[in-house]
Amino acid sequence: MNVEKKKIADLTLCYWVTTLRHQGRRCLLAASEKAFPCLLFDEYGNFIEEVWKEPGGTMTAVSLPGRESAFLATHRMYSPDDCRGASIVYCYYADGGWKIRTLAELPGVHRFDILVRNGVRYLIACTIKSDYEYDNDWRFPGKVFACALPAELDALPDDPAALPDGYRLPLSVVREGLLKNHGYSCSIRDGIPVSIVTSEEGVFRFTPPASPEGSWIVETLLEEPTSDALLLDLDGDGEDEMLTLSPFHGDTLRIFKQRNGRFEQVFEYGQKLPFAHAICPAGPREHPFAVIGHRQGARDLLAVRFRDGQYTVEVLDHDVGPANAVSFELDGQFRILAANREIDEVAYYTVTG
Repeated sequence: MNVEKKKIADLTLCYWVTTLRHQGRRCLLAASEKAFPCLLFDEYGNFIEEVWKEPGGTMTAVSLPGRESAFLATHRMYSPDDCRGASIVYCYYADGGWKIRTLAELPGVHRFDILVRNGVRYLIACTIKSDYEYDNDWRFPGKVFACALPAELDALPDDPAALPDGYRLPLSVVREGLLKNHGYSCSIRDGIPVSIVTSEEGVFRFTPPASPEGSWIVETLLEEPTSDALLLDLDGDGEDEMLTLSPFHGDTLRIFKQRNGRFEQVFEYGQKLPFAHAICPAGPREHPFAVIGHRQGARDLLAVRFRDGQYTVEVLDHDVGPANAVSFELDGQFRILAANREIDEVAYYTVTG
């Protein structure tokens, strides 16, 4: 692989990156996990504007399906030991600037997503822990919450009264008892978007209901402590492998294949990846690869792919400490936007070959 890197911003403790449709074009978003700004760029990495200066604490931001210039984000989720004030906010562009409304106070909310099934947008939100009394207190396991998003979100900003002041999402608990409920990714199963959630208890698949009156389906895919997981068909056999980073904020990259109805390990990377954290899919459908990043040790950004009958791991960038990354195609090339947290850098990579 050939990699061209461009540093597009200095952002203290940058943590989350994603894509966003804004004013008719794809844009890029980068935010900090502490009380620092959220920045907006065009798809080539050119700075557009600051979305907010603070409060930050953004562990996740997700575009609102069906809308441009609108996304949900976490605020004040500063760390597992500083998360009582965490919330999910709705950010939308109006009158030449970004407006922010709180949709849910949810202490400990770390990851969330919006899944669309049968035209209904469902929010799924994962808390890394439910409470704490001192630093590194893990006595209160996290939970998974969900609800259908109200259609009134689409009325903003044209009708500010569409949602009354103080409106909060009707979140309900789908699953509880998930210690160190950290990892999240999205996958497609039988044409339906599903959530892959990880914790000390293992890897779980959450399928949204067919209608708001129905129930979520929760399945156990793997029973071992896992920090992050991604389903991706690396070897091209038509079935997804499972890539895992384990244990919590751990150092081990493994790959599993489904055999006889269960996932069995087929690969373990021989080098340790201290504080493994970033994980996302990349590349074309016929030759996908996974992007992995770790925040201690060599602090590399890596590409994992299946080549010549075996899994390979290649270094894309060194000593940068990625917290998260996102990939997209542009002008026939694949781009990676990375939050290189450990060096306070938002980086833009073009990958060829």
